[in-house]
Amino acid sequence: MEEKIGERFQRETKYDRKRLPKGSLDVNARPSIYKEYPGSRKVELTKVDRCGDMSLHEALLRRKSLRRFIDAPLSLDMLSCLLWSSSGIQRKEMGFAFRTAPSAGALYPIETYVSVPNVTGIEPGIYHYDVKHHQLEEVKPGEFRQETAMAALGQGMCAAAPVVVFYTALFERCTWKYKQRAYRYIYLDAGHMAQNLGLAATSLSLGCCHIGSMFDNEINELLGIDGIKESIIYMTVIGQIGMFV
Repeated sequence: MEEKIGERFQRETKYDRKRLPKGSLDVNARPSIYKEYPGSRKVELTKVDRCGDMSLHEALLRRKSLRRFIDAPLSLDMLSCLLWSSSGIQRKEMGFAFRTAPSAGALYPIETYVSVPNVTGIEPGIYHYDVKHHQLEEVKPGEFRQETAMAALGQGMCAAAPVVVFYTALFERCTWKYKQRAYRYIYLDAGHMAQNLGLAATSLSLGCCHIGSMFDNEINELLGIDGIKESIIYMTVIGQIGMFV
């Protein structure tokens, strides 16, 4: 029976006592854990002191996938909370800046982009989240509701949502250390971040839905990334839910 690509990946990336990766790390070749867009227009996000008033227990009880949103904007404070909760710097210790979600080896291969057609105080466009400075960097101006929906296999909620979050992977950040097993960790990292995002959205009485189905190359083109060194791996739509709870 022909082995499928997923089965082969699972088999060949297993750790075995008799077959562990060999070689030493070239510390000087370690990729930067921050991506920035020099010269781009910046949007300062608000400082996050607290994300909603809901307890973790209540947020866990209320969290669910919601696909219908009312036509209402998100506030800048809400967007700041969402991005910090999923991707932001939580603390600094021993010369390292640790983030709100765990990452294998603290390598942080996941980048966050956001399409904001309807956020108060922000011009519509696609932005990159600058983790280091807690700000947005404009990638391209304009509304991309329909393009996003079509690239997400026609899912209309992507056109209705005031915010769409895109998680991409810069693979080399993780493969530098973990070789082919890194791909396991990359997808785990994205899952940790998306769960944080979902709980933060719930705590703000917002609705969200995570998306794994997409035409990868179309999303990559929308974000202006090459799809090889960096590629889309996950998406989330977020919006006001009103009576749809």
